[in-house]
Amino acid sequence: MVVDTNLFVAAGFRPGSASGRLLDAVRSGELRPVWNEATRRETERVIRKIPPLAWERFAELFREEDRCDLETHPEAFGFIVDPDDRKFASLAEACGVPLVTSDEHLLSVRHRLGVPVLTPGEWFEDPPPGASSG
Repeated sequence: MVVDTNLFVAAGFRPGSASGRLLDAVRSGELRPVWNEATRRETERVIRKIPPLAWERFAELFREEDRCDLETHPEAFGFIVDPDDRKFASLAEACGVPLVTSDEHLLSVRHRLGVPVLTPGEWFEDPPPGASSG
């Protein structure tokens, strides 16, 4: 799965939320989030802008073995209003994994993406096949 930045923020403020539980599953190795340099950089940039949150708490979740260096094309996702969200959708499609987000810009166009786009709550209600591995 690709984890959108807003889950890190939500988990930072509400550890017991679905976002917090999802990141706990990542921390334990039960779930493996796919990332690339662009999505990691975006997550770090946002976390560092929010003083109560500490990037160091989340940096360990970006494990090298989960990195995906496939070519992505965020520019092909112009139908997503927020340009910063396009890199997450592009990575999910390139790697063929679900995208987990609470972002309305992504949820509102989920029908246009070639991979499942789920909220953290939906992930726990009905995890996609192979959810424990990607």
